[in-house]
Amino acid sequence: MTEHVLHPRITDTNDWITIVFILSFGIIALTKSIYENRFEDFTKLIFSDKYVRIYRDSSHLMGMFSISLFVVQIISFSLFIQILLNHFGYGSKTDWILFIQIFTFIIYFILSKFLIEKIIATTFKIEELLEQFNLQKVTYRTYVGLLLLPIDIILFYYESILKNIPLLVLYSILVLNVLLYAYSIKNYRKEIFSKLFYFILYLCTLEIAPYYFMYYWFTKGSV
Repeated sequence: MTEHVLHPRITDTNDWITIVFILSFGIIALTKSIYENRFEDFTKLIFSDKYVRIYRDSSHLMGMFSISLFVVQIISFSLFIQILLNHFGYGSKTDWILFIQIFTFIIYFILSKFLIEKIIATTFKIEELLEQFNLQKVTYRTYVGLLLLPIDIILFYYESILKNIPLLVLYSILVLNVLLYAYSIKNYRKEIFSKLFYFILYLCTLEIAPYYFMYYWFTKGSV
């Protein structure tokens, strides 16, 4: 009689992460080759606001350039979140199923937030203000996502050497996002102050509450 031995399904492997990194840099290279001048302006975003001034029309948000780099941004942030979860002992950085779950969650979160923003903007009659404000905000966050990608590679393959770096990167991203948010508000301060009450409602509803609840859920679940 043959004895059958059941083996657990192995999901921890490094092969998928290599494919994801190659795919990400492939998308970046393809985008650069198709939109060479625009990509060059985009890479200088940290030194100049030329890109923001040229591509300030909201229609650019749905162009292939923005969508391609948006995908890379989501991949970059998904990998970093997975590295953080691994750092805190809530998951494995080599679990491709966990990556898909994080990637899917971020996509749904952003799309849901985008649709709610549209509804609120229409209700408060601040569509133009929020479109311009969000376009600049998305542009800078995409830029941060691209800068984060090579850091993801280092953290993934050399985490044992750089044990405290993930937290340092996390704090740096949070500070940078606050500064970029303040910069965006500064650029549109006249429009914002003219509709200050509605803008405050927007901030509380979509820019503070979702992240607060996620933080509360995460910290409560870790107790």
